[in-house]
Amino acid sequence: MIERELTERIVREVGTPTYIYSADRVRSQFAILEKSLTGIPHKIHYSAKANSNRSILELMRSLGAGADIVSAGELHRCIRAGMDPTEIVFSGVGKTRAELEYAIVSGVGLINVESFGELKGLAETAKRLNTKTSLGIRINPNLATDTHPYIQTGHGSAKFGVSRDDAKEMVAWLRENAEELDLISLGVHLGSQIARVEPYKQAMRLLVDLAAELTASGVDTLQSLDLGGGLAIDYGETQAIDAESLFGVVKGELAGTDLTLLIEPGRFLLGNAGLLVMTVLYTKRAGSRNVVVVDAGMNDFIRPSLYGAKHRIEVVGDEAAREKGTSTIVDVVGPVCETGDYLGQEVRLGAVEEGALLAVHGAGAYGFSMSSTYNSRPRPCEVLVEQGKFAVIREREKIEDLARGEAAELNWR
Repeated sequence: MIERELTERIVREVGTPTYIYSADRVRSQFAILEKSLTGIPHKIHYSAKANSNRSILELMRSLGAGADIVSAGELHRCIRAGMDPTEIVFSGVGKTRAELEYAIVSGVGLINVESFGELKGLAETAKRLNTKTSLGIRINPNLATDTHPYIQTGHGSAKFGVSRDDAKEMVAWLRENAEELDLISLGVHLGSQIARVEPYKQAMRLLVDLAAELTASGVDTLQSLDLGGGLAIDYGETQAIDAESLFGVVKGELAGTDLTLLIEPGRFLLGNAGLLVMTVLYTKRAGSRNVVVVDAGMNDFIRPSLYGAKHRIEVVGDEAAREKGTSTIVDVVGPVCETGDYLGQEVRLGAVEEGALLAVHGAGAYGFSMSSTYNSRPRPCEVLVEQGKFAVIREREKIEDLARGEAAELNWR
């Protein structure tokens, strides 16, 4: 994906650990998605939470994507990246009144509400600002998916969205009490890393049926149905979703409607476009296990520790070992003071020595965006590569940055 020589040159200049993203791979994934959507009126809204670096957002904008956001901070980032606010969808179960006001004032094109209380809060805010605002209602479809429990968002007891019956009550209230609001969309979100088409088919049918029911009752403002994101990618041991099959089914469900499809991919566009490159610090034995200690930890990349996610890890420039078939089973662990601090367990690697470079594949999405400074470890550098060149898109944090904002003297009040 990213040439060994370029990777090594990046490391010589910026060090490790470092995230490296391929703009060419992002463009390729976007083209695959667009092709699979042929014949469907649609809009792609990149899920900013997957990776909200300004340069990544600017790349998505250049490809024609809008954005799916879940916080005022993501809205601020998207606006700074030059995204058109009217092409932003603001979702999330816990928006504050301040966030709702910021979204309205900024001209966000669609605000998805996820509770009756939020609907009333949005109505009050829009009325106070004397501004007409477009909203959607996020439906909880009560569909379980075959993915990690932490990233299942469509089952009945999940915190996200409202039931179909609650949605109809919200619409009735809306029509009687909120002339400042236009209901233009109905949406769902099933979760993340979903490889099967069937849950999406069921969710799409639910939305189409509900839209038809509301239209028959006199709602004439609906413009779109939002299927969310969650499209699975192949991490090496997992199955990717067949986008062409998925949207073929979706096209069938949408037949006979004049509604636009909204989708919100993040991982699908960026996941396999990114590497986390790290340096081997030490090798050792721990009982019966071979341990490789690297300079990246769970604070840099938490997916293996948090979700038990398995990412392919390889030695950079290990062509000779692959050709000979030489390998060792190792645990790749970081320097964080936690037993759960690992990048991979029982990983098959070629021979590694201190100073070797390892690359974690599939690290483009939910890598840096979920990183932290736990153990007072500065966060990694981020680099974008395109056609053999690279640019630093986020400087590595310095130790001095860690205390920024902390009080040197206490100002008691």
